[in-house]
Amino acid sequence: MVNKAAAKLRAQLAEKDNIIVCPGVQDGLSARVCLDEGFKNLYMTGAGTAMSVLGMPDLGLTTVDDMARNAGMIAGLDRDVPVIADADTGFGGPLMVARTIEKYIQAGVAALHIEDQVTTKRCGHLSAKEIVDVGTYTARIRAAVAARKSVGDDIVIIARTDALQSLGFDEAIARLKAAVEAGAEVAFLEGMTTKQQMQDCVRAMAPTPCFLNMVVGGVTPLVDRDEAKAMGYSIVIWPIFAMTAALLAYREAAKELKGTGMNKERRDESGKLLGGVRECFEVCGLTKYSNFDKDMGGTSFSKGV
Repeated sequence: MVNKAAAKLRAQLAEKDNIIVCPGVQDGLSARVCLDEGFKNLYMTGAGTAMSVLGMPDLGLTTVDDMARNAGMIAGLDRDVPVIADADTGFGGPLMVARTIEKYIQAGVAALHIEDQVTTKRCGHLSAKEIVDVGTYTARIRAAVAARKSVGDDIVIIARTDALQSLGFDEAIARLKAAVEAGAEVAFLEGMTTKQQMQDCVRAMAPTPCFLNMVVGGVTPLVDRDEAKAMGYSIVIWPIFAMTAALLAYREAAKELKGTGMNKERRDESGKLLGGVRECFEVCGLTKYSNFDKDMGGTSFSKGV
């Protein structure tokens, strides 16, 4: 099986002096906006999936089907843009991890990350995280690698550890190295609390590519793309950027409607309407899809839309 998205991501990782910047998207509209703005990669956030799909916090409440379905929807919007997806703990033991890998491959994602928290996990930037022993963790990674080989795919497997919080930096690095030995190809140390740790992680894991998680309001110091690149990171994600923007915008609009009984129009200096229903539809492909129907001989949209 040829995974075009995974092949493209691998080529991006192989580029010297390059860093992959992934906006975190949680639904179709956030993904469409990022595609419209020209991003070359997307990240499906697990926290955002929990909130947007279930209306729940990131406390291990999403199922493999919730996550794979959302990842597949996002990946299907543009097959030329690689999607990296959160796969939590793999949702169980080796058999379940293998099933998870198969579902994500079927969804068309380019890469996924698997962590060493217990199955009832939580966001990596919350406190009191519980982790499994290193043997259980590496079994998850081996199962992921074996499932990928069985399917004949080349999805990129990213190893994430949350051990820093409870076991310290050295043990966290040892876990990542064990995961790489088990077949993982990218290292993700979650919950770093200083820039020194961020730099030390890259040095300790070299030559394995490293993955950086930038969470506004989280425990890790925020750096921009250029600083992350200078530190040596290969991938940087901003998983809640769209979620935060949506929360703030929803809150403001809800207060306006509740307070005034009306959702007012927004217009720019030229008087152009901003964010109307037609603009929303256009971002999601209104013209593209209606033209496709006409080009194929359909008549549903022959009089326009």
